[in-house]
Amino acid sequence: MPLNNDFMYMPPQEPLEIIYEDEDLMVVNKPAGLLSVMGRLPEHQDSAYLRILEKFPTAKVTHRLDMATSGLLMFAKHRDAEVAVSKMFQARTIKKYYIALIQGKIQAEGSVEVPLITDWENRPRQMVHFELGKQAKTIFQLMKYDAETDQSRVRLEPVTGRSHQLRVHMMHIGHPIMGDKLYHPDSARFHLKRMALHAAYLAFQHPLKMHDIELYSDVEF
Repeated sequence: MPLNNDFMYMPPQEPLEIIYEDEDLMVVNKPAGLLSVMGRLPEHQDSAYLRILEKFPTAKVTHRLDMATSGLLMFAKHRDAEVAVSKMFQARTIKKYYIALIQGKIQAEGSVEVPLITDWENRPRQMVHFELGKQAKTIFQLMKYDAETDQSRVRLEPVTGRSHQLRVHMMHIGHPIMGDKLYHPDSARFHLKRMALHAAYLAFQHPLKMHDIELYSDVEF
């Protein structure tokens, strides 16, 4: 993941909280500020994946969360599990949703369907591009609106899994995520020193054992 030249990576050092573990899978609660996988530079090596590899050298990445996003992150402990989980993601049989605080009052529910592409001149930013972008869809549901702060708490369900999808889709409809340094025009106005986006829920059928798994992670904002 390309990072700004003036960015200094200072990831949180507390041990990863394990939400679920068996002989095939591990799901952790990734804190905001920690990379999901190792970056290109030596100073960007610390990551959730590196910490998992120290205990399980055969572990594999199954999906990623943005560094600024917290919440449920799943790893496969071996190759067979990785292949099985990859098929689940491709078939979209894994149900997941995020909780976010966004700027302004949003309608009760709806969806955003605009195509996304990498903004190559401003990486890692993504952007809406109706001609060249890849299809992307996000379903949103209002949970609560706070008139005092002019912020909405929303549940976001990504139907597709494009990079920065939730962040760009919310910005596109005029409700950027609070604390988002890439897409909120005034990210410093947020009272927390993090982005208010959390991967709160995962539900799926175990790809090898075939029993149902449903996982929650408490939201800190």
